[in-house]
Amino acid sequence: MKASNSPRDAAAAARRYHHGDLHATLLRLALDMLEQHGVEGLTLRALAREAGISHAAPKNHFDDLTGLLSEVAAVGYARLADALEEAAAGAPDDPRRRMVALGHAYVARAHAQPGLFRLMFRDACLDFQRPALRDASARSRSVMLDALSHGPRGEAPGAGSKAGAKAGADAGLEVALVAAWSLVHGYAVLLTDGRLDRALEHTGMAWEAMLDGVFASLR
Repeated sequence: MKASNSPRDAAAAARRYHHGDLHATLLRLALDMLEQHGVEGLTLRALAREAGISHAAPKNHFDDLTGLLSEVAAVGYARLADALEEAAAGAPDDPRRRMVALGHAYVARAHAQPGLFRLMFRDACLDFQRPALRDASARSRSVMLDALSHGPRGEAPGAGSKAGAKAGADAGLEVALVAAWSLVHGYAVLLTDGRLDRALEHTGMAWEAMLDGVFASLR
């Protein structure tokens, strides 16, 4: 029988699991609550109530609300990094296909869990010094940089150049990352906020096809 991922089942699991497993169970339940109620509805007290445990129990795992939200956001960054890695691996010999694939993977993650996506970029709610969040966000950025920095044969641009040329290449890589990120992040925000609904309805296009059109228009 297929296991259910409903909040009710997660809460039941939280009551059943011993202390060592409760942390992961609370994270899964918090992710469900985030999508249902938004970040404003996700508090330590609400999480404890949903899990059927004492109000003090979540503090033992997350310290405070910032800790909870930071660890939930870390899950989002880890999932994003996984999706980006898979996308990049699917187009190793074609830089343009690779960038389009990464763009689709980025937007797909936002579309799949918009509440989590919004939380990931609410810096005022998060503590990027927490190891889980710091490492996961750094990994997602590293995947994007790596995908941008390698040519069609997996060779880094400017390999073997002098230090000055390398510095210029590094600066160019950062600019390329900002350009690519600005495009796909802006598209993802418009999509998850419903700002593209009218355009999608008017054109009869799915968001994936419209994103392809956006990339094509940049040629």
